[in-house]
Amino acid sequence: MKNYLKRIGFEGDPKPDYATLSELQYRHFLNVPYENLDILRNIPLSLNIDDLYNKIVVRKRGGYCFELNALFNWLLREIGFKTTTYFARFLLDETTIPMRRHRIMRVEIGNSFYIADVGVGCVTPERPLKLTENEETEVRGIIYKLKKDPFLGWVLYYMKNNEWRRLYSFTEEEQLEVDFIQPNFYCQYHADSIFNKQNMLAIRTETGKYTLDGDVFKTADTKGNITTVKKCTEDEIPGILKKYFGIEL
Repeated sequence: MKNYLKRIGFEGDPKPDYATLSELQYRHFLNVPYENLDILRNIPLSLNIDDLYNKIVVRKRGGYCFELNALFNWLLREIGFKTTTYFARFLLDETTIPMRRHRIMRVEIGNSFYIADVGVGCVTPERPLKLTENEETEVRGIIYKLKKDPFLGWVLYYMKNNEWRRLYSFTEEEQLEVDFIQPNFYCQYHADSIFNKQNMLAIRTETGKYTLDGDVFKTADTKGNITTVKKCTEDEIPGILKKYFGIEL
């Protein structure tokens, strides 16, 4: 656990309280990239905790939601948090109801519940959100809220251009580790998966975010507004991976 805390830049004595949870999530976003490089290189993804620890902590790689949130959930439980794992449907830019292919956590602290998630590269909250309906929470200039839907369950929204947009939804059925094996396999190998087509990398920064989509490198501010765009050659990409995402293949 100590090396994991060092990997994400967490200092101090971790306790099962909101202050610790919030700082762990934020530091995770700043230090561990969202990335799909093993999928693109046809390296099978293991969801075994020892393998994830070796990849993310020892080898200083990243991963996607099934990897990142699995290991983060392990860390939270090691510290003493009470967690429950859920499936979610990623709704951003979707016109139909998509399959469940996202993993999140509910964390119990005292008499309150919070949603924790370090497994998305886009504009998801960098701090845990209290599981309360219609309570607006601002995180680094972006306003979020959770609202219930008769079919989708809880829906996470964020405000953009004075309009509420859906991010993802989830229902409150606890999932076991074995439940993520099948969707993880789908995301790696299915022809319709978005994860096996091109580079998908993101890491948050103190001033915003870096992304690499295919061969296009972008920087953005904390609200997600693009500030620079650069189309990279194949020879430039290893340097981009090392400089901005801390990844050496």
